[in-house]
Amino acid sequence: MKTTAPNKPRWPALPRPRQIVVVLIISVLIAWVTTPIFQSPFWLVLRRTTFIAMVMLLAFTVSGTWRLQWMPRWIPRWMVQVLAVCFLAPFASLAAYVAIAGNFMNFIKANNLLSGFATSTIFAIFFGSIVAVVAINREGKQRERADRLQLELEKNALEREVLDARLRLLQAQIEPHFLFNTLANVQALVEVGSENAAPVLRHLIAYLRAAMPRLNDADATLENEMQLVSAYLEIMHMRMPDRLQFELKLAPELNSLRFPAMALLTLVENAVRHGIDPGTESGHIEVGGRQDASSGMVTLWVTDTGIGMAETAVPGTGLANVRARLQAYFGKDASVDLHEQTPHGLRVELIFHPGAKA
Repeated sequence: MKTTAPNKPRWPALPRPRQIVVVLIISVLIAWVTTPIFQSPFWLVLRRTTFIAMVMLLAFTVSGTWRLQWMPRWIPRWMVQVLAVCFLAPFASLAAYVAIAGNFMNFIKANNLLSGFATSTIFAIFFGSIVAVVAINREGKQRERADRLQLELEKNALEREVLDARLRLLQAQIEPHFLFNTLANVQALVEVGSENAAPVLRHLIAYLRAAMPRLNDADATLENEMQLVSAYLEIMHMRMPDRLQFELKLAPELNSLRFPAMALLTLVENAVRHGIDPGTESGHIEVGGRQDASSGMVTLWVTDTGIGMAETAVPGTGLANVRARLQAYFGKDASVDLHEQTPHGLRVELIFHPGAKA
């Protein structure tokens, strides 16, 4: 059974309209330049030149898409095209002059036609070779540009897939971290027999019902995030009502801003766990955000009056994940900054431009 080689065209391609227009323009210019040499009317030289140019264009196009079976594979495609143009130039010129003479015998007998045929053939080979080389060079650059664009598209698609996988991994690290820490707080209340255990558990169940559908929500907004933060802080306030107060100060114009789910909540959880909870005094947590009118930069912050950075552990997975997810959403210029508060406490700021591309 015979098989067809993959990606091998069954029929040679024909010249494109743009190629035909370009060849017609070149034919007019060549006819205008060579009319004094042939001492013939311009329209006659133009007709002959156009016919020869079209035959050579057909040879150039066909030879570029249809390699003959007997032709050695080591011969490059561009050489095949140039040779095809040069090879057909005498035959195209001969056909044009035979058509002028009426038949081949009249052409042989007319000395002026023979000399014109020789001159026309030389011009056809000369100009045809130059135009073929220029066209091949231009096609090569266009092919390289198309290949670069294709590679860039494939690279961007691959980077997007890697980024999505990275975000899913980071969320998978954050979600159990938050959930297990919250359940540990409930366990602590149960173990000490606190009256707040049952209410906190009820609030936790209600909170998880609202939060779980949003954990992997790619369209989460700051308004959604602040709702989760508020619910979480309410639970923490019930667990230690005398030691935790909180305040939310998000500018209304930021409510619809797309934002990575659970990222801000992770900072609030850290403020409770590493700032307020280890201390003995009452503390305050402030969560807010604003946008600079001139630069468009957005600053979100989580401030606590806990024990501060000096007595806390080195920033770990939670903070690193927040930074990675923020940069995945808003580009590499997005930052997570930590500042010590006076007299004690910590302020974490998320700074980014909402219009930046990751």
